[in-house]
Amino acid sequence: MSVTNTTVDSWPSLRAAFPGLEGKHYFNFGGQGILPQLSLTAILEAYSFLEAEGPFSIVGNRWFQNQLSQLRQSLAQELNVAIGTLTITDNVTAGCNIVLWGMDWQAGDHILLTDCEHPGVIAIVQAIAARFGVTYSECPLLATLESGEPVAVIQDQLTPKTRLVVLSHLLWNTGQVLPLEAIAQACHDYPGHYPIQVLVDGAQSAGSLALNLSNSVVDYYAFTGHKWFCGPAGVGGLYIKPEHLPQLLPTYVGWRSLEYNAQGQVVGWKADGSRFEVATSAVPQYAGLRAAIAVHQQAGTSQERYQQICALSRYLWEGLQEIGGLTCLLPTYPEAGLVSFRLTEGKSPAQLVQKLEDSRFYLRTIVSPSCIRACCHYFTTKEEIEQLLELLRKLI
Repeated sequence: MSVTNTTVDSWPSLRAAFPGLEGKHYFNFGGQGILPQLSLTAILEAYSFLEAEGPFSIVGNRWFQNQLSQLRQSLAQELNVAIGTLTITDNVTAGCNIVLWGMDWQAGDHILLTDCEHPGVIAIVQAIAARFGVTYSECPLLATLESGEPVAVIQDQLTPKTRLVVLSHLLWNTGQVLPLEAIAQACHDYPGHYPIQVLVDGAQSAGSLALNLSNSVVDYYAFTGHKWFCGPAGVGGLYIKPEHLPQLLPTYVGWRSLEYNAQGQVVGWKADGSRFEVATSAVPQYAGLRAAIAVHQQAGTSQERYQQICALSRYLWEGLQEIGGLTCLLPTYPEAGLVSFRLTEGKSPAQLVQKLEDSRFYLRTIVSPSCIRACCHYFTTKEEIEQLLELLRKLI
């Protein structure tokens, strides 16, 4: 096959850090990443340590507090935020729940979604609407793949009663990267009844795009560690702009949400993002995520990793252009690691994904729009992209 003049180098030495990649071609990082060996080792060592010392002990508690502190530091460094703005959560959905249930909703308030949001986030908004008499609507961002400007489309859907806009930074279905700062600024500038806040679903962007949230105008940014960060399932986070911390009400509360004095008496809520944390967690998973982040940081800066992701996804996108019977959703090369494509000859996406997996190539189907999604990470190799393209050519 001949691919247009895209210069892309593989980082093959990094693959040794991810033993789970052995014997397979994994293009599903947008669903769940592959754990690096250091992460697996850190989790096992953490459990072994707790069993040896006693999980409910003075030593165990000190270890827990240290793990929590170190994870905050790792995430704060990776996302370029102050430590106190972070809440440790289980996943993106948990972070979105904290924000959506923590706002003081009034009947008639309006929430604006896009038509490219994940069902989990849509379900939260529907529950909010049913309980508080809030209205919600979807703006047609899917159409902006071919024409239109996302900022203008969102502006057109704002109303004087709009209180919150919920959207993804990197759309999980199409791979489109939204101009987040311009959208958030347009929402903040809208002359409505409320200052409009912006909640970002960062499921596909954290660990993929190079983020600097401390310089961002977005209000809330929910993310997870088990996708592009390649950490264990069950650990994620939420960034909250500092001025919103006092106004956002905790919904689920527990001993981790509270501040104590020297005598162990409760004196109030914690002042930082930890006020939204509840109780006992699988702390060895924290060590696993921290180890995974360390692997990425040793490989290169977030900007260097992002550039490599873009180079590889462009290589895949350009190769797909030469295969008859499919069409890429993005009309130009991707700005991130997601590459989605449609089958144009009536073939079943599910059947094709099954055939690919039978050959140890792991992709996934998307329902809306009906397509197949492949994900390139920075340690994906040019050779396995070429092998995927060759197999697609044969199967299609």
